[in-house]
Amino acid sequence: MPPGSRPTRMLLRPPKQDSRARLFCFPYSGLGASMYNKWPDHVGDVEICRVQPPGRENRIREPHYGTYEELAEQVAEALLPHFDRPFAFFGHCGGALPGFATALHLARTGLPTPDTLFISSQVAPHDGPFGRFLQLSNSELALELAALTRSMGGTPNPDMIQMSLRVLRADITANQLYHLAEPVPLPCDVRVIGWSEDKEIRPEQMGGWRAYAADGRYAEVNLEGGHHAFLNAPPELLTQLTGQLCSA
Repeated sequence: MPPGSRPTRMLLRPPKQDSRARLFCFPYSGLGASMYNKWPDHVGDVEICRVQPPGRENRIREPHYGTYEELAEQVAEALLPHFDRPFAFFGHCGGALPGFATALHLARTGLPTPDTLFISSQVAPHDGPFGRFLQLSNSELALELAALTRSMGGTPNPDMIQMSLRVLRADITANQLYHLAEPVPLPCDVRVIGWSEDKEIRPEQMGGWRAYAADGRYAEVNLEGGHHAFLNAPPELLTQLTGQLCSA
């Protein structure tokens, strides 16, 4: 561990010091870092670092982070010692905006920024808030959580669903409160990932992200699969996320 750094609960496990680059993955709304349990710990020389916001899983006794801006400050402070080599952020749907908010906070405060911000299945901040989940009742959200649990290979447990529902509702509130009046260009590459069978966010709805990148620093890619396909770490997704970092 480098001098001055310390363990942080903001990650599911401490990063290793022999990785050439790091990919920090933000969890989906209502869930924690363990949602990436089907992902490998490393892809080549790139280490997969699972971000763990407060208020869930091993941090369940801590208060919810509040807003994406507040979470960004917490993430930046906790993970700054680990930005000592090429790194990128990835987030899917409700995990994409916290990743963006953190990248924006880092840029505005003069701290190291990610080489690439990967956005999967989410509209740009000035086009939101957007998505049917933002309008669902608690009972409807509980059904969605049960379906998500099954898609992750688990069996829904009523007590766990209720616990997750409290986190999901707080995460949704943070999403509902997040909106930018106009785009803010970032000093990093922006890569937008759409999914061919995604019924929640269509690839063509994400074009607003182009305004957040400088000329030549924006790209879009559409992958095969539905809204939850990313959970299984499809090879084509991992290639997109780690290709540039591997060559950094």
